[in-house]
Amino acid sequence: MASSNTGSGSSFPKWQIALGLGAVSAVGLSYWYLRTTKKPQLKDTSDTISIDESVKEPAKELSPLERAQQYKTEGNDMFKRGKFDEAINCYNKAIETCPTEFKTELATYYQNRAAAYENLKKWSSVISDCTKAIELNSKYEKALMRRAKAEEVVKDWENCLDDVTCVCLLQQFQNQTALLMADRVLKELGKKHAQEAMRSRKPVIPSKTFIKTYFASFSEDVVFKKLREVGDPLGQGELTGFLKAKLAFATEKFDEIIPACTEEINLSESESPYKVEALSLRASFYFLTGCMDKALDDLSTIINTENCDAKIKVNSLIKRASIYMQNEKLTECLQDFDKAAEIGADVSDVFHHRGQVKLLMEKTDEAIVDFKKAVDINPNFSVAYVQKCYSDYRHAMQVQDVPLLMESLANFRKGIEKFPTCVETYVLYAQVLTEKQDYLEAEELYKKAIDIDPRNASIHVHRGLLRLQWKGEIEQAVEMMKEAIKIDDKCEFAYETLGTVEVQRGNLVVAIDLFNKAIALARSEMELTHLFSLRDAATSQLKVTTRLGIDSQHMSSKS
Repeated sequence: MASSNTGSGSSFPKWQIALGLGAVSAVGLSYWYLRTTKKPQLKDTSDTISIDESVKEPAKELSPLERAQQYKTEGNDMFKRGKFDEAINCYNKAIETCPTEFKTELATYYQNRAAAYENLKKWSSVISDCTKAIELNSKYEKALMRRAKAEEVVKDWENCLDDVTCVCLLQQFQNQTALLMADRVLKELGKKHAQEAMRSRKPVIPSKTFIKTYFASFSEDVVFKKLREVGDPLGQGELTGFLKAKLAFATEKFDEIIPACTEEINLSESESPYKVEALSLRASFYFLTGCMDKALDDLSTIINTENCDAKIKVNSLIKRASIYMQNEKLTECLQDFDKAAEIGADVSDVFHHRGQVKLLMEKTDEAIVDFKKAVDINPNFSVAYVQKCYSDYRHAMQVQDVPLLMESLANFRKGIEKFPTCVETYVLYAQVLTEKQDYLEAEELYKKAIDIDPRNASIHVHRGLLRLQWKGEIEQAVEMMKEAIKIDDKCEFAYETLGTVEVQRGNLVVAIDLFNKAIALARSEMELTHLFSLRDAATSQLKVTTRLGIDSQHMSSKS
């Protein structure tokens, strides 16, 4: 979803975080698949040596090493014929016969025996033999890769990641099989760590800018409009319940809102004139603080309430659909949007938010239809207008429609004239111009956006990314991102993006710390999965480079 508060719309090559290599992926940043390879139907995956049999020499007594090599050759022959138990017996003899000082040869025998065990699906034996081979030869790529495959089968994600990371580094990220495996393992490990973190995470109130941006994404939020009304008797005696929450919102004491709403909700029906409003506001702040299950409960209560204000019900369906999307429950998400569209066919928010989901699903055609409808219903909804411009641009680029491309760019310019204080218009247009390499104009747009909203840390991050891509000014980019964190120490986007830059620079310890700070601010399992994947990639690279004595900064400059 393109947004000024997320990194997804940026044209900066953030994919390089994954072990410091080029990568791109739709939800989470993974590995770039550098080239395709064909998978052979059957091949000898064991190590072999050349044997010249053209000249028959007189029989002579073989040395222990020569006898070991002979056993290995016999084992390789059995392996090729699919007789894996017999191959194992031959490799056993090779290992028993070989003098211990010949470490390279011994490592080969263990690795070959591991290959035979692999065909028999004896995974613990594969891991054990590969471990022995690696102890004898720490940079034995074939043994590292085979052990990683076995660890993936048994779901030993962390050790698997370390092994495949080692292969990637040793082969300078040219092994496609290793890159594909690393991508799979990072997703699994990220998901595992995210699930663990969700069970123990504590609610965190996000930054004021994030809260403001969230509510600004709804043009027909009845409860938000009530929060901004000045007609209620604020200041006349001690306030309780929803009115107390309203005062807390006005004075930006956001940590008081959930308790105040709960106070209203716990009143009897006759005593509570704002029960539905309190449920809606509490649900919004449960969502903002990452308490997704509690938010779902409140939203469902509203949706199932009879005689509820239709616009509040539609707003609740949209918000519940968004949570389902973040929880990767796409069917439930789309069902809620359909129901919202049925009840609120004249509510712009329904189509604006569904359009963003369709963009995430890469259904650009459908997103364009939804954004157009959102703008048709409410031409003054600035966020929907700029999202329509962006989806038109994306579609034009995909289908190479030059007239639509020119129209979308013209509409961006019209949007700036029509909504001169809408930061999202400047930021999204700047991202489009950066993609088109119109760097100078993009820079001016970011400057204007900062003038409009100097406390919006995300704009500073985007500007830093522009300087990095435009002029390669990494130190200046880093300073801009650090400035963003000074402005807003709860800007998850700033920590994440600065972490990716530090990985590129080889500053892995610093990067890991930054990712941990972003993780502490993440609200959903989807966000956490992505951030843990970035952190785990950097952590694994740090472990491997330390173990192998590789300069991580040197490796990052190569990738």
